[in-house]
Amino acid sequence: MSYFLWIEDFENSPKITATEVLGGINIDEQQFANKKQQLKKNLEAQGIYIELSFQDGLGFIRQNLGKIDYIILDIDLAAYSQDDTINTDVLALLETFQDYQKPVDEKEEEQRLKEECAKLKALAGYYLYTELVVELGFPKQHILFCSNHGENSTSTRDAFKTAKIALPTIYEKSAPEVQAWVKTCYENPYSRLRRGIIEGCRHLKTLSEDKLRFKDFVKDPEKKPSLEDFHDYLDVLEQFLPLSIHENKDSTSLYKLFIRILAHEWEAAEPKQLNSQKELFAFSWIMKMTRNWLAHSKVFEQLTPQDVAYLFIVNMRAMFDLGDDLLPYEKHLLSLFTNVISADEMTNRIGDNPKKRNERNLTGRNIPLVENYALLLKATGNTWQAINYHDALNNLQKHKEKGSGSELLIKGLYQTFWFLTSSGGVYIPPNDDQIKDFAALNYQFKYFDYKKPEYLFEVARHIYTRSFS
Repeated sequence: MSYFLWIEDFENSPKITATEVLGGINIDEQQFANKKQQLKKNLEAQGIYIELSFQDGLGFIRQNLGKIDYIILDIDLAAYSQDDTINTDVLALLETFQDYQKPVDEKEEEQRLKEECAKLKALAGYYLYTELVVELGFPKQHILFCSNHGENSTSTRDAFKTAKIALPTIYEKSAPEVQAWVKTCYENPYSRLRRGIIEGCRHLKTLSEDKLRFKDFVKDPEKKPSLEDFHDYLDVLEQFLPLSIHENKDSTSLYKLFIRILAHEWEAAEPKQLNSQKELFAFSWIMKMTRNWLAHSKVFEQLTPQDVAYLFIVNMRAMFDLGDDLLPYEKHLLSLFTNVISADEMTNRIGDNPKKRNERNLTGRNIPLVENYALLLKATGNTWQAINYHDALNNLQKHKEKGSGSELLIKGLYQTFWFLTSSGGVYIPPNDDQIKDFAALNYQFKYFDYKKPEYLFEVARHIYTRSFS
């Protein structure tokens, strides 16, 4: 999901308003409470921050804009909530744009403030929009104007016209375009990917040095990175993807550049198995191959958001000791994968069930999975040589023409996960056509232990279809 800021004072029913605006996205309608504060609490857990006044919305924009991806603005907002007092930011705005001067008399001051706040109410959306777009450079295509106060839209329209700023479309909250815009933004793959990476980097920067295990992959003492080095590395990753892009034009090159930065640290590292964890052997090989292929080929010309999410998760699991649980940012990134098999299906298909181990022909054909030291056959002149799967991938990459076989090699990075973390495999000799194209070396899958750590199980079931489709 993408993260939203919704600035709305809910003069009408909060439940009805929330249903009108957010009803098109996958949120349980029971979350749409009819009390403002409860609704605010419920929706924050869904990545939607609600501010109930102009003052609170302005404060969020100035202090926490990096937390969100899209903004929904009401055009008509109370200057500040009844439980608050007016703050210096709003007073400064009144002085600058409405020529407010504080009277000496307290009663007169109270009356003047009331009058000025009433004027501000009709222009609140305009003030917030210009703060976002003009002052802070927030992309206007990430802002939706909607209001049920048609009688006040004239003030807003006149303000835009006077300022010589193009007027954005203002929708009624019940308009179908509102739900459609929110749904499109909420499910936007690029925004989801970017947000997951940001939240991941922020979490990783809170970890202590004893959680950093990447240095165990580096032999040269002079090249072992410090925790401060990794904070710099995470800062670059966190800030790399811009908020808004032309997706068809810019995303492919951005993804490749991002992966280049992500994998660069593996230049000085060597894959190995640490603490009897086969998954670390798998993750380190995946990232080492990624780094090498980036330096010497054009494998990564057609990356998808799912591919970037997968490599980010794998990389950080190799670099840091993150425990057995699936972390929130990982769950967020895995939501990019569609056609995900259920937990029950995962357990039934590839769980450690002796009665099922001989029935792993999961898709009606043999699945290319073997145990971590499974042998592949590679044609070498008139002889056959037994090699490991990751070595076979590397050999394939070296002998492919630049830019060819990219999809096969990217899929190989997924299948490496299975080859090096599965608990067993049965070799089925390939025929000559398969050897020539390296397209479907056949292994009948034995089993992937469902008792593995939670995060590993979740990663496996999310990438399963992408690995073997």
